[in-house]
Amino acid sequence: MNILCIGDVVGKPGRLAVEGLLGDLKKEFNIDLTIVNAENAAGGSGITVKIAKRLFEIGCDVLTMGDHVWDQKEIEEYLNEEEYLIRPANFPTGAPGRGWCIKKTASGAKVGVVNLMGRVFMRYHLECPFRAADAIINEIRKETPNIIVDMHAEATSEKVAVGHYVDGRVSAVFGTHTHIQTADEKILPKGTAYITDLGMTGPYDSVIGQNKEHIIRRFLTSLPHKFQVAHDDVRLHGMVVAVDKTTGNASRIQRLQRPFWVEKSEAEKEEN
Repeated sequence: MNILCIGDVVGKPGRLAVEGLLGDLKKEFNIDLTIVNAENAAGGSGITVKIAKRLFEIGCDVLTMGDHVWDQKEIEEYLNEEEYLIRPANFPTGAPGRGWCIKKTASGAKVGVVNLMGRVFMRYHLECPFRAADAIINEIRKETPNIIVDMHAEATSEKVAVGHYVDGRVSAVFGTHTHIQTADEKILPKGTAYITDLGMTGPYDSVIGQNKEHIIRRFLTSLPHKFQVAHDDVRLHGMVVAVDKTTGNASRIQRLQRPFWVEKSEAEKEEN
């Protein structure tokens, strides 16, 4: 079973890249399930109902989120309705939505998808992602050994620690949030595929997807500047992991970097 995981989709350029490349990637790698981190899909901040529905329409199976999950107020109700749009599971009890799901592939295999968020250098007071993982993994393994974890975190050490902590209990752990793809993809000793950060799907002539001049000015002056999604050098970053659907162990992990040409005039038409 081949699972495609796509890194943080940033704004309309990122959405256009997913829409333009997903079909070919599915054919090339014989993909059974596609997981996309979409927490920056709406103008770089959160996701709207319209955008989420469009991503599902074009073939994304599960959408994960992160620290920008609440940026678009309208999404709270939809999080309660849509089973396959998940937010970090270690938000306190009572937060809208759910932190994990089980999705059945076309071949009938079940895959659990878990969204966690780190606590180091992050803006929310969250429950422990390690203990949250324990409870969720135990629950999902009652139905399937095939489990993919999106660890949305700032600190690489926290991501690496989670990878080793759940090694052998899940099929793969991929990091998101920092928007810079890491070159440390591996199969951990007990059979879990791991990469610290999938990278970003969006404009790379930028500062992690945002207009570079605005961000540099902010660093130089410490004055607030409204974030603006950049438009140039659009790429899709992610990974493909091969999973034995009987054992849940990973046998192969491959990083992906694919360019996608987007007309600047089209990319600038941000639509939520």
